[in-house]
Amino acid sequence: MADQEFKGKIEQALDNSTLRGALGRFGEFYEKAREQVYEGYDFQALRDQVAEVKSYAASHLDEMLDQFERAATARGAKVFRAETGEDANRYISELALKHKVKSIVKSKSMASEEIHLNDALAAKGMDVQETDLGEWILQLCHQTPSHMVMPALHMTKEQVADVFTDHLGRINDPDIASLVKTARSELRSKFLEADMGISGANMAIAETGTLMVVTNEGNARLTATLPRIHVFLVGVEKMVPKFEDAGCILQTLPRNATAQAITSYVTMVTGPTPVYMPDGSVRDKELHIVLMDNGRRKMYADDKFKKTFQCIRCASCLNVCPAYQLVGGHVYGHIYTGGIGTILTAFLNEEKFAENPQNLCLQCGKCAEICPGRLDIPEMILELRTRFAQKKGLPFTQKFALDIVANRRLFHSLLRVASLAQKPLTKGQPVIRHLPMFLSGLTEKRSLPAIAPVPFRDIFKSIPQNIKDVKGTAAFYAGCLVDFVYPKIGEGVIAALNDKGYKVVFPEGQSCCGAPAVYMGDKPNAKKSAMLNIEALKAEGVDYVVSACPTCTHALKDSYPALLSGDPAWEERAAVLSRKALDFSKLLADLGGLPEGGDGLPLKVTYHDSCHLKRKMGVYREPRAHLSRTAGIELVEMYESDHCCGFAGSYSIKFPEISAPILEKKIKNIEATGADVVAVDCPGCLMQISGGLDQARSPIKVKHTAEILLEKRHRQKNQKLS
Repeated sequence: MADQEFKGKIEQALDNSTLRGALGRFGEFYEKAREQVYEGYDFQALRDQVAEVKSYAASHLDEMLDQFERAATARGAKVFRAETGEDANRYISELALKHKVKSIVKSKSMASEEIHLNDALAAKGMDVQETDLGEWILQLCHQTPSHMVMPALHMTKEQVADVFTDHLGRINDPDIASLVKTARSELRSKFLEADMGISGANMAIAETGTLMVVTNEGNARLTATLPRIHVFLVGVEKMVPKFEDAGCILQTLPRNATAQAITSYVTMVTGPTPVYMPDGSVRDKELHIVLMDNGRRKMYADDKFKKTFQCIRCASCLNVCPAYQLVGGHVYGHIYTGGIGTILTAFLNEEKFAENPQNLCLQCGKCAEICPGRLDIPEMILELRTRFAQKKGLPFTQKFALDIVANRRLFHSLLRVASLAQKPLTKGQPVIRHLPMFLSGLTEKRSLPAIAPVPFRDIFKSIPQNIKDVKGTAAFYAGCLVDFVYPKIGEGVIAALNDKGYKVVFPEGQSCCGAPAVYMGDKPNAKKSAMLNIEALKAEGVDYVVSACPTCTHALKDSYPALLSGDPAWEERAAVLSRKALDFSKLLADLGGLPEGGDGLPLKVTYHDSCHLKRKMGVYREPRAHLSRTAGIELVEMYESDHCCGFAGSYSIKFPEISAPILEKKIKNIEATGADVVAVDCPGCLMQISGGLDQARSPIKVKHTAEILLEKRHRQKNQKLS
């Protein structure tokens, strides 16, 4: 659980309207621009190439390093392998002292931020000057980067103008072109006077000993060419086998990082460059290459995190992260920011620095969807979360709640009691709009649904299933929300599957899918839920197991096999359940869908994509097709339909201050469609969005796809009967 200092940083960031505005504008620009710049390119094929190239280099790392060192040394460079950050700092500091270096210019190096190289050099009496525009701005105002590619993304031109004014002692207008011109003028003398240049690199080509640097500013080339000594500081994960392998990275890096087809400069350094002396003579400068480990091998050796070597540091995961777009990078508390930054921090700095930031991940999966290196960042963050929970334990209240949820009989009994005890709060309505005292924050920005007076498991017994030609049997896994809050969704699932000739059974021994335990890092309770549900569902005896909650479906299909892997008593049963488990819209589509039909009454519907359904299962066309084939429905697409609604299970309770603005943005997009109904396939999204619309006193309703199909087609059947 996040500590109070961390929560304070979040609140401070959320209160910063300038920061929110800058991040929000960039976020909206980025997604559109990125989509346009990939037109005509097969992104999936490109990311396959990137993953293949980078994973090959990682799995042959010693071979790559040896080959690179031989090639670079043969061309006149001096290569040093630094096992730790201290080793790298020591080598560079001693090199600078040996050559009586007084002034240093730096460019393009997050690795130097990682090991605090500037501080190490300053302690030896050297003047260290950042020359990337964003890094220079941050150096002047004593801040760390808030983004791995655009370090000063959080600042406006007005703020930069004020920084320049304070530093230079003269007024600077907030005009970007003028500010850039000022920076060039001020930094030019630094390049000319510098004794040493220090650079990072985007790629190190093992075949030729080449360092490749991708930038939008000319400072990287000046850093590499003007000073008499040049040092490259490069993490060992930057290795690429051959020159031709760089092509796929050069195509994806700028497109994913800044939505550009190509950056202004692609600089390649192979061996020392000539230095022109004041007396007219020419000599080769000294070129030193520091290949740094500093925890990278340890990261690769861990099976759960080895794919981090496929990261090309484009920072696109930050650009699309709902949490990052609200709070920025400084909340993450260290050099590396965002989802991938949290993972890097845990290995390359200290694990404790990642403990609070990992909680910021909503598990929406947007980052994994666009990552050019095919990293599943949310899964890695979940692994970190689980390890923290195993080492330190969960807070008492979380552990107590999860223990109750994992006890099916106790949990269900409490829900039945709560359905009666809630009456003073519901005031006869199907929602709870206000909670008392310390619980009031839960209903500050959204209403909560009332627990159903009769759970689905009781209703199921009275549902007639009149099927003329039974084709098979499907076990219905309801999950907590359908069972105890939205039973009508279950009725819709049964009606649709009955129409397709499938009898539905409801195993009463089923309980919570265990997702809350998984997402809080409570592996023992997650396994307990997995075993309980596998035993209850008995997938071996049915044709399908259907769920109307994508989070539950993901648990049945993916989480259970992972949780029970290596357990002979449960592994095969988990595999059988995984094969047979399908989400409602997917199963209905696989069975051919429902025929054209419906009551014909006009209904304008917009669709919100569940993060789990679209990104974990690739299902988004199917529910739209079901709705479009229903007479009377006009389906209108909303802007950013696949953006998270901010629910994310317990996230909306742990971080209501982040969940609320994400929800507000979703509601604005919904209202802009003019729809009567928002269709969803996730009960959690239904709860979040309907709660927000209710608090906003909006007439727009939110319904599950199965519920809409039931209403539109049930009404049609009644019309025929009458």
